[in-house]
Amino acid sequence: MNKPVSTSALASSDRLDSHSPDIDALLGSIAEGASDRERERVLPFPEIDLIRKARLGALRLPTEAGGAGATIRALFEIVIRLGEADANVAHILRNHFSVVERLVRRPKDDQHRQWQKAVADGAIIGLAATELDTPKVGNVTPNTTLTADGDDYLLNGTKYYSTGTLYSDYVLVRTADASATNAAVLIPVNREGIELVDDWDGLGQRLTATGTSHFRNVRVKRQEVVFDAPDAGYGIPYSNTFAQLFLTAINAGISRAILRDATALVRSRKRTFYYAPSEIPADDPLLQQTIGQIASGAFAAETVVLAAAEALDVATDAFDAGDANAVEAAHRAALLSAKARSSPTNSRSEAAACCSTSAAPPPPRSRPILTATGATHALWPRTIRTPSRPARSANMRSAARHCPPRASSDRRLDPAR
Repeated sequence: MNKPVSTSALASSDRLDSHSPDIDALLGSIAEGASDRERERVLPFPEIDLIRKARLGALRLPTEAGGAGATIRALFEIVIRLGEADANVAHILRNHFSVVERLVRRPKDDQHRQWQKAVADGAIIGLAATELDTPKVGNVTPNTTLTADGDDYLLNGTKYYSTGTLYSDYVLVRTADASATNAAVLIPVNREGIELVDDWDGLGQRLTATGTSHFRNVRVKRQEVVFDAPDAGYGIPYSNTFAQLFLTAINAGISRAILRDATALVRSRKRTFYYAPSEIPADDPLLQQTIGQIASGAFAAETVVLAAAEALDVATDAFDAGDANAVEAAHRAALLSAKARSSPTNSRSEAAACCSTSAAPPPPRSRPILTATGATHALWPRTIRTPSRPARSANMRSAARHCPPRASSDRRLDPAR
């Protein structure tokens, strides 16, 4: 079960600050009970509500718009720390920050300014882009349709892998009009005709609610549609680099959590084995070497992520200024992001293996392993449990599933026995 989360330390200040003590208090509250939530599959609605209250999703907005004016590097420093606290919560916010970067940070009209104000007030944005149909190679036109209806549109289609949308206030939907022109629609999730289904049963980070989204004759205002263009939304060159680096940042956060849990594990052990080089496990040079290897990997993982984030800052500033070299800068950022993602230091399996073979069964945080594509793996799933909360839409429902417990053959040997 979820442990109660205190909000006494999270009083909203007049201006959000990426280095504020409120951020530390928020991350501490999210970390509390994270392992229990993962083990029991308790969806983190209260933790996302804390993020709304703290307006964490406004970090990249300009200060004059109610945000923190944080750089991409400063944002990813917090994402890494959030991944350490709870990788599920960090992953839930990935699409939010990607949409803010694409459409909200620099508003072009009154509708964009309304979205910006909503984010500044704490709103969370989800995404519905993936479809099950296998497209023709090179064809990225969605099957979800946008049909003209008077001055507005009707949206129809089904999306899968809608990470974070169940927790969100708005959702960005990838669609296409009658001329097969791709577009992004940004609408409230409680609009009539939207159904969000919690049917995500993947392993690993199972709390992201990466489920199905149905859109049935959803009315969309003309100003809520952003058609792809070279200078707008999904048409901007290398615009997906941010989202990919976000996943790598979560990996780096998991590395930090593995280091934290492995260190605590070794320090907590009182017994050793009869041929150990030290009476106390924490003084054992073999275990110290293993912890040092995990620490080195965590440091390297964080370093390469932040180096790529700095390159993204350069590219973003170039696009904002209309620099002729903006595309070249974006290409460099994309290459650095790919290198960071492919770095051996961002492989969680090695660190988790070191932890599990050194002293005892691995701590809960070492179980989720996030891959470069966003897929996750874990040792065992459990039963879904969803905390009660006020209904957010008449059409939203939550599907409960049950997975078998861990097989007995999954036990590890304790060298102290």
